[in-house]
Amino acid sequence: MGSPIRVLIAKPGLDGHDRGAKVVAIALKEAGMEVIYTGLRQSVEQITSAALQEDVQVIGLSILSGAHMPITKKLMKMMKEEGLDEAMVLIGGNIPRNDVKKLKALGVREVFPTGSKFDDIVKFIQSNIPN
Repeated sequence: MGSPIRVLIAKPGLDGHDRGAKVVAIALKEAGMEVIYTGLRQSVEQITSAALQEDVQVIGLSILSGAHMPITKKLMKMMKEEGLDEAMVLIGGNIPRNDVKKLKALGVREVFPTGSKFDDIVKFIQSNIPN
C-alpha cells in the first residue's frame, strides 16, 4: 500500500460557516487520507499556495456563499499557471443543480451538494486517485 492520499479542504471567500468542511475532513481522515484544512475565508491565492506547499492530490472546496462560479474560474486558472493541473478539484456545498455541468466544464471532477453522503465522497476520491 502506498502513501495516504493527500487532500486539502478549503473554505474560500467570505463564507463563515465551516461545520460541513470540518466534518468532511474528519470523514476523509477516518478513511485513511491525510487532510489539510486551511480554515475560513481563504483567498484563491492562499488555497493554491497551500496546495503547492502540501503537495496535495485533491483540493476540496466547501462553498455555501453562492460565489462558486467566479471562485472556481479563478482557482482553475491559477492552478494551471502554477502547474497544479494534476490535482483533482472537488466542490461541495450549496451548489445549484444547473451549475454542476458548468463547474465540470471548468475542470472540476465532481460536485457534492449539501447533504451528500461521506461514503460517496470517500469512494469517489479513492477510485480516482491511484494509491
